[in-house]
Amino acid sequence: MNARVLVFAAHPDDEILGMGGTLARHADRGDAVRICCVTDGSSTQYAGNLEILRQKQQEARKAAETLGVSDYVHLDLPDMRLDTLPHVDVNRVVERQIAEFQPDTVYSVQADVNLDHRTVFESVAVATRPVPGQTVRRLLTYAPTSSTEWTPAPVTWWQPNWFVDISATLDRKLEAFRHYRSEWRDWPHPRNDRALRVHAEHWGTVVGRHAAEPFMVIRSVETD
Repeated sequence: MNARVLVFAAHPDDEILGMGGTLARHADRGDAVRICCVTDGSSTQYAGNLEILRQKQQEARKAAETLGVSDYVHLDLPDMRLDTLPHVDVNRVVERQIAEFQPDTVYSVQADVNLDHRTVFESVAVATRPVPGQTVRRLLTYAPTSSTEWTPAPVTWWQPNWFVDISATLDRKLEAFRHYRSEWRDWPHPRNDRALRVHAEHWGTVVGRHAAEPFMVIRSVETD
């Protein structure tokens, strides 16, 4: 039976940087996939610039479509200010997505140096608590480059224990990220073709593959 996969990102590009190759694999398998970007992605950096907001939303949809994902939900919570909102308000929008989509697998951005990432993870953890009737059987976190690896060790714990071979989908991940022209940075910054390929090849060598993406399994429940 095909999986129902819900991916939570704090910002447009988190999902491509952290798990673009894995998203392509899910799509190729015929899994139902939804990407939910929790923030508007631009209100703090580009306050009042509706053109930039539209550009980022278009980039996100084109990137997702390159991977084979057409279900992309863009919410409007304030970028870079999620930690200023009442926790219950962020919980509510995350819970609404889970109730509507009924996923069995949820990926959340890793709680790292970025406060928006931490806020999203904390709300996903609340919304996926293993209470009776919970549809989510597997919860994992993914690590966007240019964020998780920059996090001081005392701030968060990132110890990957699940790896996905993306040797066959790495090129599509790179193609998808090229749509994010507003987020592209020149080497040796982590957000470009060369850096993303090096990153994938590094994790590939950790598990004896040409390319891989790392995840942390937070919870996995096997059922009949």
